[in-house]
Amino acid sequence: MGEVAAATVFEDEFSLAFLDHRPLFPGHCLLIPKAHYETLTDLPDELTGPLFGNAKFLTGAVERAMAADGSLVAINNRVSQSVPHLHIHIVPRRKKDGLCGFFWPRQKYESDAEMERVRDTLRAVIGVMRSAPR
Repeated sequence: MGEVAAATVFEDEFSLAFLDHRPLFPGHCLLIPKAHYETLTDLPDELTGPLFGNAKFLTGAVERAMAADGSLVAINNRVSQSVPHLHIHIVPRRKKDGLCGFFWPRQKYESDAEMERVRDTLRAVIGVMRSAPR
């Protein structure tokens, strides 16, 4: 930490937030845990509350400071993750700002049966994960 100069906007014992050096819009911040975790799934349970509490707080601050209509809060895990360290993008948004919802094409399921297969697969994995010790 501290190896690259950053325009820090927030810091506490768990996390650090700074302006993205290539923002989607002015005020685009990155919130990171101070300890190294590559992805959201690597983040220990005891840090989830503090980190996301800070994300909530910072989202309100960014919207207010930038007089935004709303915001985009996003995390990439591995794919499209430009730096292998968990970071939360907090981006001020305005109506008609040029971003169209998600940044990728959306698709329908091939059929109701396909949607049900995906649902059942997710439910099965969730059931296994809930019963496994953490």
